[in-house]
Amino acid sequence: MKLTGREKSSLILEGVITVILLILLDMAIITIAQDVIQSNPGITSGIFMIKQSMRIGPMQAQIWSYQRILIAILVVIDIWVVWWRLRRRYHLYQMNHIIRELHYIAQGHLDHRIPFRLKGSEQHVITSVNALVDSAVRSMDDERKIEKSKDELITNVSHDLRTPLTSIIGYLGLIEDKQYRSEEDILKYTHIAYEKAKQMKNLVEDLFEYTKVQQHGSPVNIMKIDLNQLLEQLTASFELEAQHKGIEITSSVEPNPLMIEADPEKLGRVFSNLVANALKYGNGASYIKVAAHQKQDQVVVKVSNDGTPIPAKSIEHLFERFYRAEGSRSRATGGTGLGLAIVKSIVDLHHGNVQVTSDDNETSFIVTLPLKQKQPKKKN
Repeated sequence: MKLTGREKSSLILEGVITVILLILLDMAIITIAQDVIQSNPGITSGIFMIKQSMRIGPMQAQIWSYQRILIAILVVIDIWVVWWRLRRRYHLYQMNHIIRELHYIAQGHLDHRIPFRLKGSEQHVITSVNALVDSAVRSMDDERKIEKSKDELITNVSHDLRTPLTSIIGYLGLIEDKQYRSEEDILKYTHIAYEKAKQMKNLVEDLFEYTKVQQHGSPVNIMKIDLNQLLEQLTASFELEAQHKGIEITSSVEPNPLMIEADPEKLGRVFSNLVANALKYGNGASYIKVAAHQKQDQVVVKVSNDGTPIPAKSIEHLFERFYRAEGSRSRATGGTGLGLAIVKSIVDLHHGNVQVTSDDNETSFIVTLPLKQKQPKKKN
């Protein structure tokens, strides 16, 4: 830290004044000491005897004098006092610099940090201040991201609800105004309104599920489940829909049974979303395979299909909420853009991970989960 010219001048002046005051004080102490010694014959004779006994050599050189000893002591004390006062003043200037830096940061310059390095406790103050500002900036950035995320969520939900709602109101309005030619038109309009209402219901349910699993401390009902039974029931529930599309859906688990600690409802939602995603967007697929196997202390579940591959530029965004690799197609199939975001949130709750691979041969969603979940620490 560099002192300003004014501070340097003040420091020099402080030293000069201190030296002058100490010299005057020393002179007064020496004068008083001499007066006390001269007015007391006993002390004078005692000092004389000490001086005589401390002469050495053929020249009887004198090696002791109370005046010299007193002056030496006073000089040592003076040096320490000058050093202490200058150091104290210098520390005061350091704190003033730190306070000025703090005022500058408090004025809104949050990208600024106290630049100089000091020794001792002052450096601890600087380090703590810089760390505190960094923490505050991170908190503000996180808060802004959360606010932006909320705004995006509201915007996306409003947009996705408005589209089917407009269609429902439009077709029901035609019926209300009797703008139809036959009963077939009425059935057509009500069917379209019904389908749009189901699309809205799916969005609301997915949104509710997404916000529920995103909440901090979302409850997870962990129990031991047989993954083979869960996947068999899952594929059976989609079998009819898959047959209508000419897709063969199968499941396999090794070893069988394969026991895993998880929330059965939430884990079922994960694989249900992945299979539903494959049915909706796996254009031209001939199969959907759900295969699980144990790998050391983990379980790897692979949901794959041989349909249209996912564009490489879209893969890294698939688990973002409301993201659609092909927006028009997703809306046509009733997709909400929340299914894969829900998958990732639930997998994260189970301390696992999910990834995607896709090429011309096969598209696979690979979920890795621990066999046993970490037990929460009990509070004393």
